[in-house]
Amino acid sequence: MPARRPPSDRQPDLLGDAAPPAVHRLFLALMPDAAVRERLARLARALRERHPALRARWVDPARYHATVYFLGDHAGLRADVVAAAQAAMATLRVAPFAWTLDYAASFRGRLPPCVLRGSATPAPLQQLREELRRTLAASLRGVPVERGFTPHVTLAYSRGGLLENTPVEPVDWRVDELALVHSVAGEPHYRVLARRRLGTEE
Repeated sequence: MPARRPPSDRQPDLLGDAAPPAVHRLFLALMPDAAVRERLARLARALRERHPALRARWVDPARYHATVYFLGDHAGLRADVVAAAQAAMATLRVAPFAWTLDYAASFRGRLPPCVLRGSATPAPLQQLREELRRTLAASLRGVPVERGFTPHVTLAYSRGGLLENTPVEPVDWRVDELALVHSVAGEPHYRVLARRRLGTEE
């Protein structure tokens, strides 16, 4: 999803230039553990070797995640959005579940993402997404309430060519944690602001 630049209150300097405002992005995501992350990295390397014509920028394995709910781009780290997201996480009643990622594909768009998906979406993942959507729609104003949901892990961004639906060696992921993640556009690392273990009482 391309960054939507928030309005800036910065003033130009004496030369007439103004530094672009930082774009703060918040999202709720499934974060793989170290073992799953390594399997995803091996799979990405195999795809890179098998598809040399796919000119792409490959994602650092430390950034692998599956976004469940995008909370918008902002001019700063908004305390109200963080609080609403943490409150929504606390209401979840979804138990840990298994998710199998078994094929790679490309989405359309500028710098099309090359992603890893599952042939089937687990019912608990759909339930988790729907619970968050309902809670956040009731508590937040001016933040996207997204209805479409295509669960995936982004492996690369293509600079030429698309990856057709390609079966891969399945990666079995036991999903047991949801994270609230903060990133700043252009910076290499994410910051996890909160975690929620699935199947526990908060």
